[in-house]
Amino acid sequence: MTSEAREKMEDRIIDMLKSVFDPEIPVDVYNLGLIYKIDLKENADLDIDMTMTAPNCPAADFIMEDVRTRLEAIEGIGTVTVNLVFEPEWSKEMMTEEAKLELGML
Repeated sequence: MTSEAREKMEDRIIDMLKSVFDPEIPVDVYNLGLIYKIDLKENADLDIDMTMTAPNCPAADFIMEDVRTRLEAIEGIGTVTVNLVFEPEWSKEMMTEEAKLELGML
């Protein structure tokens, strides 16, 4: 994969992550800061490390499955593995300015 192709694919991945929402928060998982790692491998397989706003999030399974199925829908992506991690612990400081503005925190 060329560096240009990788960059385009990573942009598509981020755009797709921005289409996944926590059903309790009107901000996407990317801007919430829930995505800790995006690892696009040379063979186009994808590993994602993500967290939840709280360890006992009742929507965790739903959100992770939504992330996986949407990313698998991107043309050219291979196997998608979504790992749920809790370190570092998520905090409001991980949100983008856009997310903070949306939630009225600015």
